Amino acid sequence: MQECTIELSGPPQPVRLHYTRWGPADAERTIMCVHGLTRQGRDFDVLAAALAEGGAQVLCPDMVGRGKSDWLNDPAGYLAPVYIAHVQEMLAKLGIGRVDWVGTSMGGLIGMGLAAMPDGPIRRLVLNDIGPFIPAESLAYIAEYVIRAPRFANLAEAEAYLREIHRGFRDLSDQDWVAATVHGTRPAEGGGVTLAHDPAIGAVFTQDAMVDVDIWPVYDGLTNPTLLLRGADSLLLTAEVADAMTRRGPRAELITFAGVGHAPGLVAPEQVAAVKAFLEAG
Repeated sequence: MQECTIELSGPPQPVRLHYTRWGPADAERTIMCVHGLTRQGRDFDVLAAALAEGGAQVLCPDMVGRGKSDWLNDPAGYLAPVYIAHVQEMLAKLGIGRVDWVGTSMGGLIGMGLAAMPDGPIRRLVLNDIGPFIPAESLAYIAEYVIRAPRFANLAEAEAYLREIHRGFRDLSDQDWVAATVHGTRPAEGGGVTLAHDPAIGAVFTQDAMVDVDIWPVYDGLTNPTLLLRGADSLLLTAEVADAMTRRGPRAELITFAGVGHAPGLVAPEQVAAVKAFLEAG
């Protein structure tokens, strides 16, 4: 694994994007793994290592405002079109034309947007607990915690907090939670630690924005081979929406994991095996 940075011109401003690279840079196949709203690229360490063993190059970026990447001056820029533009510029600068895509939650929405573009870069698409319809009540739950900027005395306090707000990650081991906390926090000014994302990313979750998200037309236009992963207890991806996704658009292959909410952590052996098998099948 190699930690890397790349300078992007924007929009809406020049930014330095951090990412980890697994596997050989000259590999014939590249896989991008993109995280959820408040997370960062190191969430994919276990999966990325497994995929790199198959000979692929795996890129796991910290999207702008998260992890070790720059924050935006104007929080209004924390939107899917900006993330999509950053990925496009990143791939162009790295000389990569086609990628397979693994997207958790927000990362899946970005993936759908890229896949829907004319001559889009995505070959095979894995959507982790996200679909083209998100109920308003699920967004309200996310909004309640994303705008917080808590400060913790130590990593143990931060881990307890992350276990609570991400309680859908029930498949993570104690060791996984330690790693998620180490990579999901940063030193706080004056001591202690805080979360490794810009709390201003919650600025888009205004009261007016608390409506159902419906991008079925985008999904219906996709033709990529698609794997849909769902936590059986997910509030963000309902069973009804997941079922409809198997019959509409790319007619996704659906795998549901029992005892998991939003979202499968992609660290459990059966989850890693499912993604690996799907990506290596084509």
